[in-house]
Amino acid sequence: MQYFVVMIDYGRRGREAVVDPEMTRRDVVARIASGEYSNISFIHEIVDHSVADVTADVLSEAALPEIDAPDADLQAARFDHLRDLRKHEPAG
Repeated sequence: MQYFVVMIDYGRRGREAVVDPEMTRRDVVARIASGEYSNISFIHEIVDHSVADVTADVLSEAALPEIDAPDADLQAARFDHLRDLRKHEPAG
């Protein structure tokens, strides 16, 4: 059996351990990236009878931006964005 324990620190209000056996690593990363989990004290991965501190790994995964297409034309996207901004400038 494998599951994750996410310890959230609320300061004076205490701490909360979020333990959900059905939550995958991807779910934990998504919740951190969305801001649902913040002020994380630690993240432990429990596999059978062993515990691993995966805090740094999971936090770094959550901080990485995901680009869907490996051939994404970032320069073209920037030009499109600038063009859209110009559309909304006041005429003068």
